[in-house]
Amino acid sequence: SQIVTEGGSIQQSISNSAQNLEDDPVFSVGGDLAFNWAYGNNGARIVLTGGRLSPANDNDDNTHGLGNHFGCNPLTGIPASGWETVWNHEISNIQNRVSPTLVQGTDHGTGSKYISGPVYGNYAIYVSEDASSFPPGRNGHSALIPLLTPI
Repeated sequence: SQIVTEGGSIQQSISNSAQNLEDDPVFSVGGDLAFNWAYGNNGARIVLTGGRLSPANDNDDNTHGLGNHFGCNPLTGIPASGWETVWNHEISNIQNRVSPTLVQGTDHGTGSKYISGPVYGNYAIYVSEDASSFPPGRNGHSALIPLLTPI
């Protein structure tokens, strides 16, 4: 588990038509980026420090972000035997609950506690040591892009 940025986002570009921002795993919590957050037998590849970051010895299934897996060795990413396709889920919404777990789309394992929901959008996260802004995309619109400064 490593917090890799400091000072929160420099810039966020959110489409005018963006929906569901209240529980979005990036835009509803803010804070700094943390990579490979490992806790209990769970892990998340990308989370923000404004959300719940479960302590290393807490097996509460309650850290939510991008690239998640319950029931694994979070330091190696290897699922526990027999759980290879059960507890993985790509994008989980911010929530203060263990079960059921609300996830975006259907790209998740076969675990009985997942509730498939709408996909909110695409995520692009840029980290820069010296940038202060990011140019807008086509037609002046950018994707969901937080620009952060590394530690």
